[in-house]
Amino acid sequence: MPESILVVEDDHKIMRFIRANLIASNYTVFSAHDGVEALNLYEKHLPDLILMDLMLPKLTGLQCVEKIRQYSNVPIIILTAKGSSQDVIQGLELGADDYIVKPFDINELIARIKAVLRRSNSEVTVVEPTINIGSLYIHLNNYKVLFNNEKISLTPTEFNLLVELAKNPECVLTHEHLLSHIWGQDYINETHYLRVCIARLRKKIPINEDEKGFIQTIPTVGYKMIG
Repeated sequence: MPESILVVEDDHKIMRFIRANLIASNYTVFSAHDGVEALNLYEKHLPDLILMDLMLPKLTGLQCVEKIRQYSNVPIIILTAKGSSQDVIQGLELGADDYIVKPFDINELIARIKAVLRRSNSEVTVVEPTINIGSLYIHLNNYKVLFNNEKISLTPTEFNLLVELAKNPECVLTHEHLLSHIWGQDYINETHYLRVCIARLRKKIPINEDEKGFIQTIPTVGYKMIG
């Protein structure tokens, strides 16, 4: 069954261009031209990925991302003409998985879509069914994370990053290692992806700095999980 993508874009010419290329790449495509329509279509069709413009009528793309992240971890790629670091980081902090700045190359866009879907669908190699570090329990078979017996909702990227750190407690994992293993070789210099994702994990799993499971920053090198 083809994977499905919800494209949210208010420029009809850009929408037609993206839609035609995605259909040619064997994706099922749903189209929304404003933020309210985007939320309604997402709830109706539950697509595998959302391609979200930022500057939309009725609700902005960032408002849509924030609302969707309240109940869903669907992969989201931001498509925007606003390419400043602040705009990009704000989108990532709200839970977007990637971003593309307009004008864009359609082949790069499709490659990014494939990469995000691949991360979302990737299976963690299960050696032990559960990783336990302090009050943190990571159940690999069903992608469930518990902290202090409370369920923590993570995006696929957040989950994969947490597992990579938890499988290697007390080991310093470099920026390059984490970016290549979680995002792929094309992202090896995109350290802001890693920095924002680590910050989201720390916020969702509020472990004290001196407790097992805390993700420690190793300046200029990488990160390690206290074991």
